[in-house]
Amino acid sequence: MPKERLHAVLGPHGQEHLLAFWDRLDTEQRRSLAEQIDRIDFELIRRLHADRDRPSDVHELIARAEPPPAIRLDSVTTAEQSKARRRGAMEIRAGRIGAILVAGGQGTRLEFGKPKGMFPIGPLSGKTLFQIHVEKIVAAARRYGARIPLYLMTSPATHRQTVEFFAAHERFGLPAEDLLIFCQGTMPAVDAETGRVLLEEHGRIAASPDGHGGMSAALLHGGALDDIQRRGIQHLFYFQVDNPLVDICGLEMIGHHLLADSELTTQVIAKRDPLERVGNVVQVDGRLYVIEYSDLPEEAANRRNPDGSLTIWAGSIAVHVISAGLLRRSAESADALPFHVARKAVAHLDHSGRRVEPSEPNAVKFERFIFDLMPQARNAIVMEVDRRLAFAPLKNASGAEQDTPEIVRDQLMALHRDWLRWAGAEVSDEVEVEISPLYALDAEELAEKLPPGTRITEPTYFRP
Repeated sequence: MPKERLHAVLGPHGQEHLLAFWDRLDTEQRRSLAEQIDRIDFELIRRLHADRDRPSDVHELIARAEPPPAIRLDSVTTAEQSKARRRGAMEIRAGRIGAILVAGGQGTRLEFGKPKGMFPIGPLSGKTLFQIHVEKIVAAARRYGARIPLYLMTSPATHRQTVEFFAAHERFGLPAEDLLIFCQGTMPAVDAETGRVLLEEHGRIAASPDGHGGMSAALLHGGALDDIQRRGIQHLFYFQVDNPLVDICGLEMIGHHLLADSELTTQVIAKRDPLERVGNVVQVDGRLYVIEYSDLPEEAANRRNPDGSLTIWAGSIAVHVISAGLLRRSAESADALPFHVARKAVAHLDHSGRRVEPSEPNAVKFERFIFDLMPQARNAIVMEVDRRLAFAPLKNASGAEQDTPEIVRDQLMALHRDWLRWAGAEVSDEVEVEISPLYALDAEELAEKLPPGTRITEPTYFRP
C-alpha cells in the first residue's frame, strides 16, 4: 500500500508527519504527495540542516581577495576587439554556440501576476522581455546562417504559463526544434530548529526552486545536455530574463572567451559605489569567486589599490559564457555546487492542520548559485561592459528608486538613440525611439539601412 511504503521511506528520517493528513486527501492528492516525497533526498536534507550554522569561509576569501583577470573597457585595443569578434562569429557560424535563458521568476516585485518574461517592456512596441530576447537570437541566427538553440529554464511556478505563452506566439519565430523549455528542481523548506520538512497544505510540501545553480542538473534531467551534445555545441551563452539590454551571443564576449581558452567568462560592470548591491567577482589563489554584497563588510568594500581605484571593483550582472563540458561535469557530480542556506518566514501547517503565518524566520531554505562554477572553471575571466549599454535589470514596480519599467524603457531608448546617431541620423533626447532586433541588432546594421540625412522628430519604432 502507498501509505505503508511512504512510512518506510520517511520513518528512518523522522519525517512521518508528512502523512499526518493522508486520510483527508483524495486519490489524486495522495498520488501528488507521494511523488513529492519520492523526489526528496532526505539524507541530503538531514546533512544540510545539520550544517546550517557552519561558519562560511567567505571572510577568509574576502581577506585574500584580489582583482580578477579582466578585459577592461579602457585597456582593450581595437585590434583585440576585432580579433575577438572574428573568432566569435566563426564559432556561431560553425553551430557551436547555444543560449541558456533563466526565467523562473515571477513578477511579484513588479506587481505583475505572471512570469516576469511576459512583462511588456518595449517602449513603443510593448514587446515582452521574452519576445525581445528571442528576436535577438532569431536575428543573430539569420545573420550568421546558423542554428542557435535556446534552452529556457522555468520554475514550477512559471513553467505552464511560459510553455503556453510561447506556443500561443509561435515561439516568436524561433524554430520549434531550436527551443527546449525545461523546469528547474525544487528543495523543501525545513523547520529551522527540528529539520522537519514543512507542509504548505495537507497534500503539498512547502518547497521553492533550488536556485539558478540547479540549472546544470535541470539541463541533464530535462534532456537538454544530451541535445547540446548531439548538436555539437561547445559553449553556452547564459543570461537572465530581466535584462533586455543583454547582447545575446555577443561576438566580442564569445571571442574573448575562446581566445583565453576559458571554461567560464562572465560580464561585469565597474561598481559606481563600493557598497553597490551586486555580486562581487574577485580572484583568490588564481580562481574566481563571487562574494555577495550582503557578505561584503564595508571596510573590505572600500579597499583601494595604489592608484585609488577599488580593489573589489567588478560587479556581476549574471551574464556568462560557459563551456558545455563544465556544465556536464557539474550536472554529473552531486556535490559540484554547494548549497547556500537562507533563513525565511515560511507559512505552513502545524500538527493539527492549522495554517501558521510566521512574522519571523522559522525555516531554512537551500539553493545553489551558478556563479559557484567559477572556482572550478579553467582559465575563468571577466569582461567589463558599459552598464549604459548592457545592463538594465527590471526588478521593481513603478515608483521605486531603481530598476523600474520606466527606467528600463528610458535606458532602452537611450541606447537606440545612440545607435541612430552613430548611423548618421539626427534625433533629440526627447524623441521616443525603439529598434526591433529583427530590424537591426546593432548600430552597424542600422547604418546599412538608414537613408543619409535621416531626421527623426516623432516617436518611431523601427521594425522589418
